[in-house]
Parts: sequence; structure tokens; C-alpha cells
Amino acid sequence: MGALICIDSHCHLDVERFDDDRADVIRRAAEAGVRYIVDPATDLASAQRVLSLSARYPALYAAVGVHPNDCADFDDAGLSTLRVLAGQPKVVAIGEIGLDYYWQRVPAEKQKDVLWQQLLLAAELGLPVIIHDRDAHDDVEQLLSRWADEVVPGSKLADRAFSGVLHAFSGDAAMGKRMIARRFLLSVGGPVTFKNDRGLRETMAQLPLSRIMLETDAPFLSPHPFRGKRNEPARIPLIAEAIAKVYGKSVDEICATTTETAKLFFALDVTA
Repeated sequence: MGALICIDSHCHLDVERFDDDRADVIRRAAEAGVRYIVDPATDLASAQRVLSLSARYPALYAAVGVHPNDCADFDDAGLSTLRVLAGQPKVVAIGEIGLDYYWQRVPAEKQKDVLWQQLLLAAELGLPVIIHDRDAHDDVEQLLSRWADEVVPGSKLADRAFSGVLHAFSGDAAMGKRMIARRFLLSVGGPVTFKNDRGLRETMAQLPLSRIMLETDAPFLSPHPFRGKRNEPARIPLIAEAIAKVYGKSVDEICATTTETAKLFFALDVTA
């Protein structure tokens, strides 16, 4: 990839599985061309870890938010704490937030309420959102569409190029096009390399490359041929290779386009 700058738009470097070699993981990422990494929190405790790490490592940027599987106890005090955390240096988004109906750890109505509160906070602060959507396409799209149509136009987010991203996008092309029309991006990771996930590649082929970001979701969803092993940002090039085949472009073109999109989405003023 030469001198290209690549961005891993979604990687959980704060988790325990990286405690023994975090600095080496970041070094390997840089050697692979992945110069910048966005680490989304999943709860208030992980938000503190992410902020601490982003202060320590120049390559790392932070997102703060409460994941749907961890939102059972989220209340007004939690929202106030989140507002303060979101104002810290190197916070570039509110996330990871959303809905998860697969694990059913938190009642759906509670998940939707917490998601809506965090969407309102993001609009208030002018920060884009990183959305988790697992087995909840209809409700996610309904809430995001309402937010995009009724809240974002009168907020600080109205001046941003994009309002949010659907992380690890797993919807169909029609959903993708509808969300893109509401100023959302779609991010893709390891599953696009899986031999048994041809449907995702066919979906991506119907969507514009200019609205795509790359992610690892490390330590999860490692791409082929490392499937089942701990993932890390240095594997972004494998995801770029799979995307390059989808769009009939070179890996360099995929990295250049997705990097510029990510820089615009996160408002990253970086050049090297």
C-alpha cells in the first residue's frame, strides 16, 4: 500500500485481550499502512479506558457510548457522565450505540430508549454516531430515520458531511441505499472475506464505494485466512483486498477512497 494512510474505523483496542501486546498491535497496524484507529466504547467504564488510551497513543481516537447489551442500568446520571466524556480531547463520535435483539440481554424498549437518548446527545454535541445493529434492522432504521429527519436538520450535525455509520453493515442493499440517503455511511469488515458470505459482497456491489468505511471490529470477526483467531487492525488490507474485488478496483484505490471518507466522517485533520 506504499505511503497510503488507512483508517480502521472500528476496533476495540481497550479490551483485555490486547493488554499484553497493545503497543505491538498498534506498531503492526502502522507497518501495514493502518495509521489511525477509532476505538468505540461499549459502556462508561470502557469509555474511560478508551479516553486514557487515546491520550497515550497518537494513532488512537475515541468514541464514547453505551452498547445496547450493556444499557440495562443506563439512567440520567449515566447520560450526564457521557456528556462530559464526549467533550474530552480526541473524541470523534458517539458509539457504539444501537439495538441488539440477538442476545436479548436488555428488553427491547429499554434499548430503544437508551439509543434515542444517545442520538439526541450526539445531535446536541454535533458528533456522528456509530450504530450497532444485530437482528434489529427494522427498529434501527425507524429510529435513525426519525432522528435524521426530525432532529439532525436543526442541530450541530446539520453542518457535518455525515450523521452516522452502520457498523458491520448486515442489511440488504435497499436498506443501505435508504440510510445513505439520510447521510449515513456503511462500514464493513472481516465477514466480507468469508467464502460463505457471498450475499454481503453482492450487497456491497450495489452500494457506492464513496459511502463505505473499513473496519476490523477487533478482536472480533478476523478476516480469512485468520477467521476464528484474535483480530487486529493490521488485517485491514485483507478486507480492502476483498472490497477491491467487489468494485473492480485496486487495493490502493479502495484504501485511498475509504480513508478520505473516514477522515471526513470523523473530522480527522491528519495527513501522515
